[in-house]
Amino acid sequence: MKRRNFIRNTTLTSVALSIPAIRAFGSNFPPGFQLPKRVLGKTGIELSVIGFGGIMLNDNTPEFAEEIVSKAWEMGCNYYDVAPSYGNAEIKLGPALKPYRKNAFLACKTTQREAVNATRELEASLKHLETDWFDLYQLHALTTIEDVERCFAPGGTIEMIDKAKKEGKIRLAGFSAHSVDAALLAMSRYDFDTILFPFNFTTWYAGNFGPQVYAEAEKRGMGILALKAMALRPLKQGEAKFDKNVWYQPVEDEETMKKALKFTLSKGITAAVPPGKSTLFLKAIEFMKDYKPLTKEEDAFLADLASRTEPLFRHG
Repeated sequence: MKRRNFIRNTTLTSVALSIPAIRAFGSNFPPGFQLPKRVLGKTGIELSVIGFGGIMLNDNTPEFAEEIVSKAWEMGCNYYDVAPSYGNAEIKLGPALKPYRKNAFLACKTTQREAVNATRELEASLKHLETDWFDLYQLHALTTIEDVERCFAPGGTIEMIDKAKKEGKIRLAGFSAHSVDAALLAMSRYDFDTILFPFNFTTWYAGNFGPQVYAEAEKRGMGILALKAMALRPLKQGEAKFDKNVWYQPVEDEETMKKALKFTLSKGITAAVPPGKSTLFLKAIEFMKDYKPLTKEEDAFLADLASRTEPLFRHG
């Protein structure tokens, strides 16, 4: 078996990483390796270019959470993202992150569109994550114009975010979206600090999904965070999920996966959050050992692949 296929079959798609494997990760890295950091928009805060997707902790053991959070911190990852909708990920991340919480950047989200329900969810997340504040709190998964309108209506979630900011429970406000129209409307309605959006080569080239949102966020000086950088396509009818915490098909070929991540990070994006599987998170860190911006040849390769691939999202 070729080495690349061996790595893919035993590491990328394995059921779970063992704790000894997590501890051994990075042993072949340069001494003192740390993930590069970039400034988050106008905030002046520096984040690691690879973020920790808390969803990977869903249904894993507390011991696993402790080991992979510890390894992430050792590798220089200071950006941690989680949400109540990620199963039991919050209650796994809270204790594991506690030793590093003071210096970590912790981002959480809410899918609630009314202030009263969002307040309840915020308080529960603070408790689960064993913290008094979130560095970033986001409207989660804005998908329709109605989602945005509900958040900004009287009694909507934005009222809770403004109140929580005054109380010191939220430092920065942002949103994630799976719709170009919803993202553009949200940016026009509020001075958000950040956006979390699927900036991905197939959606960009084959779906016309992303360029217009990226341009608007950059014009506003927002901190731009990326989802789905290592995604390839939606699942086909009847196709088994790659992993319980990954609802789409990620790129599996390592060289293509590396190019896909480079495509996203070659833009003015602060950080990318890999798919919700621990092996892919560690693979993204590994790719940063010798990171170089995307070449014209690599970009052309991805554009060609995108032309033959169904993107996760389309616009227009």
